[in-house]
Amino acid sequence: MNIRKNIPSGKAGGYIALCITSVVWGTTWVASKIGIAGIPALQMAYIRQFFGGICFVLFFMLVKKLPLPTRKQFGWLFIMAMLMFVMANGLSTWSLKYIPAGLSALVGALYPLSVVLIEMVFFKSKNMTLLTFAGLMLGISGVGIVFYENAFEHQPGGFIFGITLSVIAMLSWSVGTLIIAKTKMDLNPYYATGWQMLLSAFMLMIIAESTGATIPFHDIPLKVWLVIAYLVVAGSLIAFIAFIYSMKKLPPAIASLYAYINPLVAMITAAIVLHEKLNTNILWGALVTLSGVFMVNYSLKRSQKEIIAEPEQ
Repeated sequence: MNIRKNIPSGKAGGYIALCITSVVWGTTWVASKIGIAGIPALQMAYIRQFFGGICFVLFFMLVKKLPLPTRKQFGWLFIMAMLMFVMANGLSTWSLKYIPAGLSALVGALYPLSVVLIEMVFFKSKNMTLLTFAGLMLGISGVGIVFYENAFEHQPGGFIFGITLSVIAMLSWSVGTLIIAKTKMDLNPYYATGWQMLLSAFMLMIIAESTGATIPFHDIPLKVWLVIAYLVVAGSLIAFIAFIYSMKKLPPAIASLYAYINPLVAMITAAIVLHEKLNTNILWGALVTLSGVFMVNYSLKRSQKEIIAEPEQ
């Protein structure tokens, strides 16, 4: 029996790309925590965003021959850069100074739950079903288990501050996600991402330099430059390309599994490399949390399909 005949063209490559996305984006949390041990967090974030953004922007301008965004588009890009990269990425990177990388990754994975809550409160969404509610409760319970385990450990100063930064970062990503979903902008999404990275790099640089949270470039250790190179090349370029490829070759439900895998990768990698605490309760708490997130996503997608399939009255 020839198994290869039963595999649709490109699907095997899609699964490989999914694995790359899940593993690389999971390990970037650990790499970032290693990096901020030798450089202020916001400085590392703006260096990373600058190099990642310039690669995307130059590619689309020089290779794809795309024009500069319009003034209206730049206004939208500025807002999205503030939400998605200054607050979400910048604050989550800063949070790693105070909390474990695995915990920060898990908090970041909660954004679908906050999207549902924001839509319920501010947009009076009617998409809440019993399955959605169960997913929300499951997700919150899982996070509670993880926090309970960490609460009885000796935590460094600023633990609560780090949690606060991580939650604000997650909420900012949620708001940005809603804006993207509700706003139609005639701009290549990957070109737009490059501009958001580039604009956020300058914003983060201004914040870091004005607060004195920087060190001279010649004092940045080689290990930190290697971390930044990994974050740019692997995290911002290779994994992003792999993510795009997996979305093209696999069903959306499968391609989106990276969101549930990379927090687990972050936790396991952090336990091995950084010796962060990882016991059965924390692992179960993470699995319960991610199961809740999956249920919420599944229930929303099912509701959307039912709305689309409903005949006009």
